[in-house]
Amino acid sequence: MKVEDVYIDSLGAFLPEWASAEQAVADGILDAEIPQSNGLTGAHVGGDIPAMDMAVSAARTALERSKLDIETIGAHIHSSVNYQGPVGCYPPGYIMRELALENVPAQNLQQGCNGMLGALEVAIGQMTGAAEAEAVLLTSGENFTAPGADRWNDGFGQSYFFSDGGMAVLLSADEGFAQVRSLNAGVLHALEKWHRGNGGMLEREEPVPTMPERAEQFNETEMPLSEALEKITLFNLDIIHRSLVDADLNASDLAKVIPINMDGRMVEFATMMPLGLPMSRSSWDFGKSVGHVGGADVFISLEHLVRTGEVTAGDNVLLVSQGPGWICTASVVTILDLPPWSV
Repeated sequence: MKVEDVYIDSLGAFLPEWASAEQAVADGILDAEIPQSNGLTGAHVGGDIPAMDMAVSAARTALERSKLDIETIGAHIHSSVNYQGPVGCYPPGYIMRELALENVPAQNLQQGCNGMLGALEVAIGQMTGAAEAEAVLLTSGENFTAPGADRWNDGFGQSYFFSDGGMAVLLSADEGFAQVRSLNAGVLHALEKWHRGNGGMLEREEPVPTMPERAEQFNETEMPLSEALEKITLFNLDIIHRSLVDADLNASDLAKVIPINMDGRMVEFATMMPLGLPMSRSSWDFGKSVGHVGGADVFISLEHLVRTGEVTAGDNVLLVSQGPGWICTASVVTILDLPPWSV
């Protein structure tokens, strides 16, 4: 999908206290071989800060960095992976109340770790379609400090460490420091059962297998892991290729590739090598210390690259994320100018 007249006006990130993988090993809660293998160095720990409050903090930063009046925001889209509040609560309502964002449509998107790029896709429709929204606010917040959660060991095949934080993106139909050039997405439903598992689909009292356990069941009974990974890689690369074509770019035109914060080997062999790009053109050197903040990873890394001046005017950046289903979204943005909040 070629995209016109959608700009990134501002970004806001909130990352709580950092915890090192080295300390987790020393504390006996992480096997030393895991960070040695996946290359990840730590994660952020929110403690008692609710996920929605981290989203609010990020949104306040984005709004403070913007020249836009809050009254120009025509839609709000929130996405999340983990617990946000009691069953039946509506996270966008809480976030809008805290921000004094009045009387606009809001959606609560559930696309797992693809959440914020999925929200971007919805926002593009809000801005270029019948709604003609002048500005759209995207938010996400995660806190994996919860009963039964193990941030160091529950990552899919121990390929990432769960991390807490909040992220906000303010989009404008008029101008911004970056332009959204293209976006494509798809669902590889042959792998839908990889995350769902073999169990029933009615809520029961008996314990439900964890996601890694469900994935293992799938690989043992439905599709070998090697075949699943091959299908995923080809599917993801097709989505990426379509976004590059729609942006009239080749992979060599990319200054940076921003993936989910996961095992460096997966980033290199599944994305960077097929694109013919070195790891130095990925955001992994930063992302390896951040941890996996659900669907917020790609925009947290983009905020860092912009704020620190690691990307500059004219740079093309590819954002790519995935989620259960199997979902993949890829978007190309071009930096037009560095905003005042960059160094």
